[in-house]
Amino acid sequence: MLSYITWTAHPEIFILGNWEVRWYGLFFAIGFYVGLLMISKMFASEKVKESWADVLFIYVIIATIIGARLGHVFFYAWDYYSQHLGDIFKIWEGGLASHGGALGIIIAIWLYSRYVTKRNMLWTLDRLVIPTAFVAVLIRTGNLMNHEIYGVPTDLPWGFRFIENVRQWQHGADPIFSAPSHPTQIYEALCYLATFILIFTLYWKKPKAKNREGLILGIFFVCIFFTRFLIEFIKENQEAFEANMTLNMGQWLSIPFILAGIILIVRAVKREPVYYNVEGRKPAKEMEKDFPENVKSKTKK
Repeated sequence: MLSYITWTAHPEIFILGNWEVRWYGLFFAIGFYVGLLMISKMFASEKVKESWADVLFIYVIIATIIGARLGHVFFYAWDYYSQHLGDIFKIWEGGLASHGGALGIIIAIWLYSRYVTKRNMLWTLDRLVIPTAFVAVLIRTGNLMNHEIYGVPTDLPWGFRFIENVRQWQHGADPIFSAPSHPTQIYEALCYLATFILIFTLYWKKPKAKNREGLILGIFFVCIFFTRFLIEFIKENQEAFEANMTLNMGQWLSIPFILAGIILIVRAVKREPVYYNVEGRKPAKEMEKDFPENVKSKTKK
């Protein structure tokens, strides 16, 4: 019986000259496309404007890329980028932080809610986090293919030996393997998948859940970032400065999201469900019987 797994997957699908098509990029693109389909189906079921889904897609793509990149720059590697400002734009060289992406999306949804839907931003976020959880699964799978963001050494039989000199190996060098380590990318992907299944089920099978503003968002924050907080204990630090920290940067950045999630859940459970009519106006609180399919409402004369 093997005591470890030697991981030799290639990060790239194929190479054309100096241009690489990587699994990470493919998974990222698939995630956004599937996410658009999910959002479009949710919006259609609630009979909102078809254009809202397309506009949201643009907002989220821009916010995710900019937020995740700036999150990496400022949270993890400012010492380097402060001396090499031009390298901030070299996203193709790697360096994205999920916490920065989350903050970028929150800012984008505030703008989207203010200028597009005219609804509480929690309405959008409760729906957006469902495909976001699915995208998170694919991103961690991409990290696995890249031999990056793995855990500390372990003697468990499912420990992975990752290639440490991936770039050199891609150009013909012999691989240098890590010690058998926790495949934390897989741990996180499985936890994110469980979160996706949970909030997906809440939206489609529990009608009240999607109308309790902030409930699905709060569950997403708690599940995703508490998972991240725990797994960080067995994950290799991403930057050298984290070595002397009691909690690493990923854990410190997760705590505010966990607390925000708890507050959102408590708030949502204590308050009555909120409904919107098909024109997008927020009516006064109505009895649920007035909202078959959660879209029909009384119109005040």
